[in-house]
Amino acid sequence: MRLIKFSTHRDYGVDRYVQILFNKYWAVFQGNIGWNDYSSWPYINLKSGTGSLLSFTFWIYRLNIELGFIERTWNWDYMADIDWDDEEETN
Repeated sequence: MRLIKFSTHRDYGVDRYVQILFNKYWAVFQGNIGWNDYSSWPYINLKSGTGSLLSFTFWIYRLNIELGFIERTWNWDYMADIDWDDEEETN
């Protein structure tokens, strides 16, 4: 189990992540704050279940904040292996 990890994901905006007390499958706490390229109507989403004890999402205009407690670990590493140029050429 790892103590803390900070990471950044860039895809239609910039997202900054923090994970606290996590392993490959589960995290005690994870949070995200991001600024997106596309705006949205404001909304709040509160969820429990489906891989999460408690998850909270707040989105207004381009700002989004997500907090998760005891949920599946967010993992963006699988996207590093994708060659996006090949995907566009085959379609």
